[in-house]
Amino acid sequence: MARMSWKVLVTARAFEGATESEGWRMLEGAGCELVTTPLDLPLDHGELRELLPGLDALVAGSDDFSEATLRLPEASDLKFISRWGVGYDSIDVEVATELGIVVGYLPGYLDQAVADFAWALLLSVARGVTMGHEKVMAGQWETVWGHDVHHKTLGIIGCGRIGKEVARRATGFQMRVLGYDPAPTEAARELGVEYVSLEKLLAESDFISLNAAATEANRNLIDENALRQMKKTVCLVNTGRGSLIDEMSLACALREGWIGGAGLDAFVMEPLPTDHPLRSAPNILLTPHMAPMTHGTRAEVNVAVAQSILDLMAGKRPKLLVNPEVFKMPSLRVVMRGRQ
Repeated sequence: MARMSWKVLVTARAFEGATESEGWRMLEGAGCELVTTPLDLPLDHGELRELLPGLDALVAGSDDFSEATLRLPEASDLKFISRWGVGYDSIDVEVATELGIVVGYLPGYLDQAVADFAWALLLSVARGVTMGHEKVMAGQWETVWGHDVHHKTLGIIGCGRIGKEVARRATGFQMRVLGYDPAPTEAARELGVEYVSLEKLLAESDFISLNAAATEANRNLIDENALRQMKKTVCLVNTGRGSLIDEMSLACALREGWIGGAGLDAFVMEPLPTDHPLRSAPNILLTPHMAPMTHGTRAEVNVAVAQSILDLMAGKRPKLLVNPEVFKMPSLRVVMRGRQ
């Protein structure tokens, strides 16, 4: 029989900081013991090793769930990693599946907020909003000249759920929208996306939005060669994953004027090191991975995360899973209803 209550570690700050939220109350009301940590997040292998004993589940951020972590004896009770968000590149899903650990995530919940934020970055960089604000706050009254957005060309790299929402918003600006994706869809075409080669997109776009997944094939997709193919006035926006960009090459491109500007919300290393070259690059807007962080989205995601834990705790299969094949594994660590 499924155990009546679980010990749950919360490492996703968006959930941890919402102790009065419906999601938090759902877990407490079911008798779960919720554990938080004062350590800086995300947690590394050694920090997780100290916290894993006796844990049944995690509401996880981008913590180090590598093979070495998952195979720790201290993780022997772990049944479920529920990722607060969409990306799961910090989790070795293959090993988790082998060990019988269920991995959940929440595709679809963050799409609108992230697409909105991509446009916030694009417009801020294009029109010099942050630069204008800084001048006024410094006591200056100097015009900042920006670039038009309407009737320009937007290139979207990665035309999945979020990429399509970015494209939908381009309609109001009467833009030409180019898309690059190894798996084109009719849904994107219906939104006006014209699928082209990566080379054509780089050469013809006035604005480029990165919304691709963090795969090995996409690592450093935007490297020196790609940056040199872009227009000198292009604005590059990344609300996807930090690994999509060769950050050293981007810093160089901004300093030397290969491109016009950039707005970044995701980085290879987070928090971004204080001495990172991007911090001193010109014509750049940097934000601390906050694209999905709206009050409404947070409330919805917290409830969805909590419900997924309650479902599995009760022996029911959660709706959104990274590794549904785990339920066929003899090693499955949770007892499911109807399974002996």
